Amino acid sequence: MASIYYPIVLHPADEGGYVVDIPDLEIGTQGETIAECIEMARDAIGLWCICRQDDGKIIPEPNTTSPKHQEGDIVTLVDIDIDAYRRANDRRTVRRNVSLPSWLDIAAKKAGINVSALLVSALKTELSISD
Repeated sequence: MASIYYPIVLHPADEGGYVVDIPDLEIGTQGETIAECIEMARDAIGLWCICRQDDGKIIPEPNTTSPKHQEGDIVTLVDIDIDAYRRANDRRTVRRNVSLPSWLDIAAKKAGINVSALLVSALKTELSISD
């Protein structure tokens, strides 16, 4: 998946900083600076999207029209590559049963090879995935 761009609205907060709305996803966050707000919004969008994917639900396309906002608000776009976000942040491991010939398992143990680590490395190579 390539980068997608979601509109966000930064509302200046009375106590300083900004409250951030991400209208297309009906979520929000906050930050002290504009740069922090954009980074927090990117993180909120990424987490929301990978949770959606894990639940087998569709990730909505961004709205192409300017979201509702008040005078003094800042409206901008936040880019997110969902696949890259998942690789960077979803570090949980899953257990998979893998079948291999007994003689190969014995040889790997004798050689001190971590089969799980080797499988991860081989899959990344086969799928052209880099960290």
